[in-house]
Amino acid sequence: MSTENEGKAVPGDPAAPSAPPTPPVPPSAPSAPARAPEPTAAHPADPAHPADASGREAPETREIPTVQPTHAAPEPHHAAHAAHADVAGGWPPPPPTVPSWGAQHAPVPPAPAAPRRRTGGLVAAVLVAALVAGGIGGGIGYWAAERGDDGIGSTTVSSGDSPASFKRDPGTVAAVAAKALPSVGTIQAKSGGSQGEGGTGTGFVYDQEGHIVTNNHVVASAADGGTLSVTFSDGKSYDAEVVGRAEGYDVAVLKLTNAPKGLKPLPLGDSDKVAVGDSTIAIGAPFGLSNTVTTGIISAKNRPVASGDGSGGSNSYMSALQTDASINPGNSGGPLLDASGAVIGINSAIQSTSGGFGQSQAGSIGLGFAIPVNQAKNVAQQLIKSGKPVYPVIGATVNMNDKGEGAEIAARGTGGTPSVTPNGPAAKAGLKPGDVITGFGGHQIDSGPTLISEIWTHKPGDSVEITYERDGKSATTTVVLGERTGDS
Repeated sequence: MSTENEGKAVPGDPAAPSAPPTPPVPPSAPSAPARAPEPTAAHPADPAHPADASGREAPETREIPTVQPTHAAPEPHHAAHAAHADVAGGWPPPPPTVPSWGAQHAPVPPAPAAPRRRTGGLVAAVLVAALVAGGIGGGIGYWAAERGDDGIGSTTVSSGDSPASFKRDPGTVAAVAAKALPSVGTIQAKSGGSQGEGGTGTGFVYDQEGHIVTNNHVVASAADGGTLSVTFSDGKSYDAEVVGRAEGYDVAVLKLTNAPKGLKPLPLGDSDKVAVGDSTIAIGAPFGLSNTVTTGIISAKNRPVASGDGSGGSNSYMSALQTDASINPGNSGGPLLDASGAVIGINSAIQSTSGGFGQSQAGSIGLGFAIPVNQAKNVAQQLIKSGKPVYPVIGATVNMNDKGEGAEIAARGTGGTPSVTPNGPAAKAGLKPGDVITGFGGHQIDSGPTLISEIWTHKPGDSVEITYERDGKSATTTVVLGERTGDS
């Protein structure tokens, strides 16, 4: 688990070959009505197999030969002239002379076919239209075939003359993003060392006083003697300072040193009411690309996650909201919104392909994790009030390595101290070293990190039912959570 600190152009229709001039027809000769040419038809693309660059079938095109109009027959006394024109190589040759009324009709041979106009360019144009337009390529192609024979017509389609009148309905991703982006900032953190190391992350406006909520690991490098700045979507940048940090929760609160007037805090939702399948919108600066919006869904809830900031500090634990919205290094600390634009979580960690926990610059594989906003809100209020986090505890040391059988209370605590604090919450609930906690507040526990993740979703003083095993037998008890102030 990692946290993020961050072809050829289509030729034009070649000109049809020049036709020799038509012999003149005397004014007295009646003109035979010309037969209208049939339009070239292009079959619409098969909706199930639209033509595209992936190699699927292109729309079938079929060319119907163009029929040239017949020429008026000359009168008998022009027969000699017609014959002369034929001998002289005139084009096209005239039909045989029509005898007078009542005379025997000689068989009339069919007129030689006129050269067909080349339609290769038209067929190619229809094909390209289908490739570009997909399912509507057939319709556009037919329009071009019917009206574009003169080579001047256009196959472009206008979406309307008044784009300014287009309005996005409330609740669309675009509408939510437009409203939320001005309240999300890109955080630049630089350490106070000679190297000036740091990273990029994200934060969002928590209140009108200029408090910004983000991840602890985003600002950890600048917490002692470093510098912090927050840049908003309008391009304006403000210096900031750390109000408080909570390593275990991976939450930090900053304050803009010269907060502008008119700051708009993002509304906070209720992460307890989030359901799997709900839409999500993540805003952040992945790989430094500020004001990036990605979308997805809640793919799981109550996902136990342990992650480190890569600096050797304490791990953080969360019972996370899992989302497939694209989250990458630089998204850390940014808001995870629901479809209404309310914050339901703080983007904090991603699953790396290595499968391990800790700092990594791996990209999104569709498994991102956010701290539920209900927990983050409680922590932020603690930090603003006192600058220090308050953690609920059970007063017992559990094994953090074993997984799958529950969270076992260790035989001894850190430095040889008792694993169950005398007169602490666990001791008062009757728990002993060697007990394996398998359930906490109705949630299954499979390891020590999972137990801590669940404990930290509560507040000091909460009464929680615990299921445990001792000597192969299952039992339940109720523990009243104690508290610990600070990360030390």
